[in-house]
Amino acid sequence: MSGDLPFSHLYNLNRLGQAGDNVHLAVSDADKAALAAFAGVLRIDAFSGAIALKKLSPNRFQLDFTLAADICQACVVTLAEVPAHIERRFSRELHFNPAMRRPSGEAQTADIPLEDDLPEEIDSLHYDLAAPLIEEFVLAIDPYPRAPGVEFAPPADAEEAPESPFAVLKGLKSGL
Repeated sequence: MSGDLPFSHLYNLNRLGQAGDNVHLAVSDADKAALAAFAGVLRIDAFSGAIALKKLSPNRFQLDFTLAADICQACVVTLAEVPAHIERRFSRELHFNPAMRRPSGEAQTADIPLEDDLPEEIDSLHYDLAAPLIEEFVLAIDPYPRAPGVEFAPPADAEEAPESPFAVLKGLKSGL
């Protein structure tokens, strides 16, 4: 999943103790520029993530994420810059299942459960903590940002609707 993402932050869940761990994700300016291009926004002024990790059992892990970002998008009407602030809190439960390992390129979608309440199955204890943050960040972006007070109005000199081809046929039929 993280192969196509602009940056990653691998964490070895095997070293996680019963006390848990807290990870703060710091993002460089180059990573912010790459993430802005990936997400389709003008720029990212700030991006930070904090992850609280807990070991529930030898093969189950709880991850609580906090995401904060300041971005700038283009208004869909005027193309003016529209600043936005994003804050999200979310959790993931991971279940380590080494039997899940498959040769690369062999994805079996029939084995993927469709319920959201189930833990995410992972086949490696080296987990990319940046991937869920990037996923939630992209989902939180307003797809149609507008500058304050701007509304779309169709041009006043819009042409009249062309005559329907069926109206022409009706005229031919009545002429017969």
